[in-house]
Amino acid sequence: MDLVVPVQQNLEGFCLFQSDCRENSRKIQPLGSKVSVRACFTIGSVRVFDEDKSCFLVLSGEKCNGWGRKEGFRKKRGSSVCAILKSESLSSNGHVSNLDFKNGGGSSSNSSQYYASRNFEEYESNNNLRRLVRNGQLEEAFRFLENMVYRGDIPDIVHCTSMIRGFCRLRNTKKATRVLEIIEESGAVPDVITYNVLIRGYCKVGEIDDALEILDRMSVAPDVVTYNTILRSLCDSGKLKQAMEVLQRQLQRECYPDVITYTILIEATCKEVGVGQGMKLLDEMRSKGCKPDVVTYNVLINGICKEGRLNEAIKFLDNMPSHGCQPNVITYNIILRSMCSTGRWMDAEKLLTEMVRKGFSPSVVTFNILINFLCRKGLLGRAIDILERMPQHGCTPNSLSYNPLIHGFCQEKKMDRAIEYLEIMVSRGCYPDIVTYNTMLTALCKDGKVDIAVEILNQLSSKGCSPVLITYNTVIDGLAKMGKTESAITLLDEMREKNLKPDIITYSSLLGGLSREGKIEEAIKFFRDLEELGIRPNAVTYNSIMLGLCKARRTDRAIDFLVNMVAKGCKPTEATYTILVEGLAFEGLAKEALEILNELCSMGVVRRSSAPQVLVRI
Repeated sequence: MDLVVPVQQNLEGFCLFQSDCRENSRKIQPLGSKVSVRACFTIGSVRVFDEDKSCFLVLSGEKCNGWGRKEGFRKKRGSSVCAILKSESLSSNGHVSNLDFKNGGGSSSNSSQYYASRNFEEYESNNNLRRLVRNGQLEEAFRFLENMVYRGDIPDIVHCTSMIRGFCRLRNTKKATRVLEIIEESGAVPDVITYNVLIRGYCKVGEIDDALEILDRMSVAPDVVTYNTILRSLCDSGKLKQAMEVLQRQLQRECYPDVITYTILIEATCKEVGVGQGMKLLDEMRSKGCKPDVVTYNVLINGICKEGRLNEAIKFLDNMPSHGCQPNVITYNIILRSMCSTGRWMDAEKLLTEMVRKGFSPSVVTFNILINFLCRKGLLGRAIDILERMPQHGCTPNSLSYNPLIHGFCQEKKMDRAIEYLEIMVSRGCYPDIVTYNTMLTALCKDGKVDIAVEILNQLSSKGCSPVLITYNTVIDGLAKMGKTESAITLLDEMREKNLKPDIITYSSLLGGLSREGKIEEAIKFFRDLEELGIRPNAVTYNSIMLGLCKARRTDRAIDFLVNMVAKGCKPTEATYTILVEGLAFEGLAKEALEILNELCSMGVVRRSSAPQVLVRI
C-alpha cells in the first residue's frame, strides 16, 4: 500500500514520505519535498534512520503484504509507514530523544525507544549481511544470516538472493537451498527472482529433479523465466516428453509461453523427433499470437540442414522476410557450414557474395567456417586468400582462423610454413592457444624434431599458455620413441609438480620407450606404480612390458604377465600373442613357437593373414 500525505495535511514536526510494502530493501531517498521509505514493519514498531545528520523516525500503521512477528520467527504480515519525524537527534545507542506517542500509538516512550533501537539493529544487520555477500564471504554471510534470524531479525531478500546465487556458482546447491529455508522460516517473503536463481543453480549442475521440487513448493507464482529455465534443462538432457508435461502445467497456471519457450521446445523437438514435428510447434506458436524471432528460424534451419535437406534450408532462408523476420549472420553461417560439410564450395562462395550484397557483414565465424573447410580439403592457398580478406570486412582473425592453416602445413610436413604462420599470427597480435601449440608439438615429434618440441614446451608458460595433459603426453611419447626416456621421465616429474595427473597414455608411452631401450626393470617399476595411482593398465601397457621381457630372453616372466593380464580382465590382443610367439623363437624354441602359432591361428586368436609376417621374424 502506498501512503502519501499531502503538503497541506503535513503535521508539524513530520516530513512527507511514500511507502511501498512490496519492497523489502531498506532505503531512505530524498524525493524533492518527500522522503521515500521502502520497508515493511510490524504494527506498533518504530524504526530510526540516520540520514545526513537528521533523524527519520518511521512509525508503523495498518497491515499490508509485508512482514510481521510470530513466535520464534516472523510470518507474512506487515504494515505501512504512517509518518516520519522530521529532525531529531539520535543518541549514541540509536534511541530517539524527546519521543512521545499519543492517541494511536498506544506505546510508552520507553517502549517506543526500545522498538526504535531494535529495528535499527535489524537495519544494521542487513547492511552487514550485504557487505559480507558483496565481498564474496559467503560462509561468513551464511553464519551471520543464521544468527540474524535466531535474534528475530528479518533478512533482506535482495542480499539473500545474492547469497543463493553465490552458492549456486560454487555448485553448492544444498547450502543455497538452506538459505531459502532460513528466509522462509524468518517470515520474509522470497520473490520469484529468489526462486529462479535457485532453480537455475540446480539446473546448471544437472539436478533437475531438485529444481522441479523447488517449482512445486514456490510460495509465489512462477513466471515464464522459471519455466524456461526448467524447460531448457530438460530439453538439454533429452527429456522432451517431461518438458512437454511441464509446459502443460505452465499453461494450467495461466503462465503463457513466450518466444523463448517455444524456441527451446522447437529446438529439442527437431533433435529428438524431427523438423516436421518442430514445424507443427511453429504453427502452434503463431496461432497463439507468439511471433517467432530470428533465433526460432535459425533453430529450424539448423535442423533442416542436419537432416541433409540443404536446398530446403536455402528456400526457408529466402522465405524468412515474407514472415516478417530478416535473417542474421548466424542464419547464413548455418547454411555456409552445411554447404562446406557437403562439399558445395562454389555455392558457399556465392552465398557469401550474396550475404555481403544484402548488407550482412560476415563475422569471424563466417570466415573461419570457410578456412576450416579449405584446409581440410588441402586447399591451403585459397584458405590464405580468405584469411587475408578478413580485415577488408572489419574482421580480425583469431586463433581459430590460424589453427587450421598451421595444422594443414603440419600434415603436409611443411614445418617451415607452419612456423612462419605461427610468427605471422603473433606479429598481428593474435596469440596462439594450447590447440595451436599441441598441433605444432605433434607435428614436430612425428618429424623426429623432439628437441625443438621440448624447447617450445618449456616456453609455453612464459607465453601465457599453460600446457595441458595432452601437451605433455605428446612430447613424452615423442621422446620415448626417440630413445630419450630420461628426458621423458623428467617431464613426467614436471607434470606432477604442476598437479597434472598422468594417465594411461602417459605411462604406456613411457613403458614402451623403456622396454625398447632394454630398461625392463625400470619399466616394471613404473608398471607397479599404476596400481597405487589407481590407473588400470590396458593391452598396450601389458604388450610393452611383455615385449621388453621377451627381448631380454625372459619369456617365462612375460607369460606370467599374460596370466596377470587375463586375471585383471584385460583382453589380450593379436599383438600380445605374436610377441610371446616371437619371444619363444628368440630363445631358441622355434619349433614350439611354430606349433603355438598354428594353434592360435586355428583358435582364431591370430589371423592367418598375420602368420606369414610372424614366421619371417621367427
